[in-house]
Amino acid sequence: MRIFDPHIHMTSRTTDDYEAMYAAGVRAVVEPAFWLGQPRTSPASFIDYFDALLGWEPFRAAQHGIVHHCTIALNPKEANDPRCTPVLAELPRYLVKDQVVAVGEIGYDSMTPAEDHAMEVQLQLAADHGLPALVHTPHRDKLEGLRRTIDVVRGSALGTGRALLDHLNESTVKEAKDSGAWLGFSVYPDTKMDEERMVAVLKEYGPDQVLVNSAADWGKSDPLKTRKVGEAMLAAGFDEDDVDLVLWRNPVAFYSLSGRLRLEAAATGATHEGNSILRGAPKTVPAGV
Repeated sequence: MRIFDPHIHMTSRTTDDYEAMYAAGVRAVVEPAFWLGQPRTSPASFIDYFDALLGWEPFRAAQHGIVHHCTIALNPKEANDPRCTPVLAELPRYLVKDQVVAVGEIGYDSMTPAEDHAMEVQLQLAADHGLPALVHTPHRDKLEGLRRTIDVVRGSALGTGRALLDHLNESTVKEAKDSGAWLGFSVYPDTKMDEERMVAVLKEYGPDQVLVNSAADWGKSDPLKTRKVGEAMLAAGFDEDDVDLVLWRNPVAFYSLSGRLRLEAAATGATHEGNSILRGAPKTVPAGV
């Protein structure tokens, strides 16, 4: 089973997670820029974070045989903080980077006028840079939020065919599918979709343009949820081709809209900017032991 996790926050995860993901079949990931939990206080915080998504994190992933791409954006939650919004002016210099395969996460959290502005600006940036957009649909008032999202995306220069509407569930999937957008589902303990619900959605709506992700981050989450969805699909009667479509070919097709996706793990040196993932000297066994 080959797996491409199209939405996972590896900055929040450990090297043990990378090892377990590779063993489970994960060979590629996309890490969207998102809220770190602790509010940022200036655009400079974003700059350091974006640089890490383009440098240190791909290095860490490659050490474990996984290809790492990212998406770059001002996230919806922090779009409401005037200390953060000046970072919108910094985005163009990141959106030309080869490892950036979409603008994201953009969208809505509380559906405020500030979020409207950030969404519209970043949809235009996506169109200007020839990139698709990863769109976060709100966790509250989901159907209203989805409808507002679709209206804004449809009215933008980007259009719904180059947008991935993420965090969908049973209440939003039909209208999202009818919009012509790509369909994203986060399988996440307790608060989002689970494997059984995901299988039920796939049975009703089919696997076309469906992407399943773990959205694993600093919260209670599981970076192996993609694998568990694949196993649940097989147990429910889907065949291996269906699983490969959902867990590999669909994310490849969506992020290939950027023209930048590569799927071969690049060779890396022992360090990134002088830093390694090791701490201290390797253990050695004393002679004669």
